[in-house]
Amino acid sequence: MTSTSEQMRAWTGPALLTLGFRPFFFGAAVWAVLAMVLWVPMLSGHLMLPTAFDPVSWHAHEFLFGYLGAVVAGFLLTAVPNWTGRLPIVGWRLGMLALLWLVGRVGVAISAGLPAGLVAALDLAFPVVFALAIGREIVAGKNWRNLIVLAMLCVFLVGNALFHWEVARGDYAAQGYGMRLGLGAGVMMIAVIGGRVVPSFTRNWLVKRRSTSLPVPPMQRFDKAALVALLVALSLWVFVPLAALTGVALALAGVLHLLRLTRWSGHRTLAEPLVTVLHAGYAFVPLGALALAAEILLPGAIGMAGAQHFWMAGAIGLMTLAVMTRATLGHTGRALTAGAGTVAIYLALILSVLARVAAGVWPELSGPLHMMAGLFWTLAFGGFAVIYGALLLRLPAAKRV
Repeated sequence: MTSTSEQMRAWTGPALLTLGFRPFFFGAAVWAVLAMVLWVPMLSGHLMLPTAFDPVSWHAHEFLFGYLGAVVAGFLLTAVPNWTGRLPIVGWRLGMLALLWLVGRVGVAISAGLPAGLVAALDLAFPVVFALAIGREIVAGKNWRNLIVLAMLCVFLVGNALFHWEVARGDYAAQGYGMRLGLGAGVMMIAVIGGRVVPSFTRNWLVKRRSTSLPVPPMQRFDKAALVALLVALSLWVFVPLAALTGVALALAGVLHLLRLTRWSGHRTLAEPLVTVLHAGYAFVPLGALALAAEILLPGAIGMAGAQHFWMAGAIGLMTLAVMTRATLGHTGRALTAGAGTVAIYLALILSVLARVAAGVWPELSGPLHMMAGLFWTLAFGGFAVIYGALLLRLPAAKRV
């Protein structure tokens, strides 16, 4: 039977198409930079794209469904073969998936001159084909444990479809059901998948250092209770975002996930930022829940958009950057350690989040704070593209033989 490595060696086309993390991590990073470079002048009124989306809705859609959709694809196309024991999607089939994702980005950007149904079809083609491909692999590999991942992916897809429907109706989709459903699905992915990998990677690193204090194993009874509480809170937030009950549920979920995080020994990993950043990224999940709870129960403290950016830019931005750096190093045979450049892009992303949240706290300074947030975001993902681009676009010498 052909192995994954044999299949990758048999591919003689571009190195970018040898495994899913390569085109989608690189594409996600480049899009994160380009979309932000476009967004900052759009925010100030100096640029207008030929899109049917209002500027804020375009911004929300492209960072949530565009950027995160690519990172999720890169992660799952690389991880699912390990979960199922089946061969990965490589070569031109992988290239077609990447092309579908790119067509979606272009279609949304020029949607003003296109029928709404066509724009939705262009954008949804990639997540539909991708979900079918992942579903086939999970079912064929009888990997029933990860059907939950497929379910979250499908909810994410439905959120994208709802977003298009709201735009077509003329609604403010940036604060609509589709956005909340998609963001909620993204947060649950971090809580479920991150809840597996963060303590596992931490344990592996601490064992190598002969530490006697190790993280609590993942998915214990407490973890499951915390996940259920988060699912309930997110469901309420999707459908009744301003209800007092939603605020209470989000506050409870935030406290439970902070406690969950303390069980993973993150404070013992400060010597290796590649591990510490996973804990920092996960920390934005409970921080976002608590910030939204505070804004619902005590309106005006931070602003709803500022509170949501704990999740949008913090949890999603930092956790995906952490996963992309670690996976790229691991799958290209590099040492699992963060160099100075990698630490710098982590810090730039954190500064971007803090600046964006601060813009909600001090609206009179929102102009320069938005600019600062955009600059640090661009430095973070531009830095990833520069530092890791060579690893993603080229095979190691041993693999080229």
